[in-house]
Amino acid sequence: MDDTYQINFAKTEFREGYNQGDVDRILSLFDEDGFTDMSEGGASSYGKTSLAALGERSKELFAKYTVTLAVIIIEIVILGDTAYDYGWHEFVLNPRDGGEIIRKRERYFELWRKNSPGNWKISLLINNADVPEQMAGQMSRWFLSESRQATAF
Repeated sequence: MDDTYQINFAKTEFREGYNQGDVDRILSLFDEDGFTDMSEGGASSYGKTSLAALGERSKELFAKYTVTLAVIIIEIVILGDTAYDYGWHEFVLNPRDGGEIIRKRERYFELWRKNSPGNWKISLLINNADVPEQMAGQMSRWFLSESRQATAF
């Protein structure tokens, strides 16, 4: 199987892990010895500590919200047994106890490493909040999948 396809498939698993609230499915995509986590809003963490922290954050997220994640990959670059990809994660968070839906978009960069069995795992995650682009008084549109669904009815 092509390396780019494998990473695309892994990103599909990542998306479905969030959409189904499956913490183990999400964690299975990260290096089992841990990874470097440089996510916005928290201290950098390394190794198995970062896996545990990601698991706890995910459990807390799924306890409060049902999550719909859209992954937008700009590019996947394969460099032997290392690869990187970057793009956006668009989260729609629907509060379990009612209230306003939250839409959040993050820029991300992931460094991938192929392990000895030949599986691609995330070894570094960097993300931060994205902001809409503004040019000539016009603002870019996000969450296009939602706007297409709304106009389809």
